Amino acid sequence: MDTEAQHTERDRSSRPADPEDTSDPPGTEGRSRSALLSRVADRLPGGRITLTALACLLLLFALGAWVVQPFDIPSGSMERGLRVGDRVLVNKLAYRFGSTPQRGDVVVFDGTGYFGSADYVKRVVGVGGDQVVCCDKEGRLEVNGRAVDESSFLYPGNSPSDVPFDVQVPPGTLFVLGDHRRESSDSRDHLGSPGGGMIPLGAVIGRADWVIRPPAGLRHLSRPTAYAHIPAPRMSAPPTADGAHG
Repeated sequence: MDTEAQHTERDRSSRPADPEDTSDPPGTEGRSRSALLSRVADRLPGGRITLTALACLLLLFALGAWVVQPFDIPSGSMERGLRVGDRVLVNKLAYRFGSTPQRGDVVVFDGTGYFGSADYVKRVVGVGGDQVVCCDKEGRLEVNGRAVDESSFLYPGNSPSDVPFDVQVPPGTLFVLGDHRRESSDSRDHLGSPGGGMIPLGAVIGRADWVIRPPAGLRHLSRPTAYAHIPAPRMSAPPTADGAHG
């Protein structure tokens, strides 16, 4: 039995304190932090109330920068679901860690260089490789040869599109439309612009998940089932030369 080792371990707490050891004794860390906060609060006008308010502001800043961000709806392009003045919460983590936008998602994106120098909110209709066509013989939108029933979100009285188009979405981009097609400036209107009306994945800020204003209209924005049975793209779209890949 190594009695010397046992004795050394047992009596470690009785050794003379090291004069150069400035660490707090065990159990005093919490008291030290509390004392520090008290000193900081004493130096601020308003004391602990001001300190608490500053902490809340920092928390809100962190949430806005990394997690969620409020976005006010500026136009009627997404009616009937989103009206002018509605405020939505944008989930900025939705497409991080390997996830990407799905057909039917309502996304907020930076349109600089593609739509204009502003943030926009639209619905994803096509993802990379999709063939998006409007309209078929029955006046419906088609994605990869499958008709999409948009009746649950399309603005009443609107057709899927008054402008015919047939596009293949390049990899790393999205084809987006507003729900109020007659009032929406979207991918259809920019097919001849840089990027061909497609939105790079890198321009997407996040997914609109909740309507939080007005309070009576609090609701979750779920992905419609209209796109649930769209088949995979028949072929991958070739890379474009304009660099619109996200």
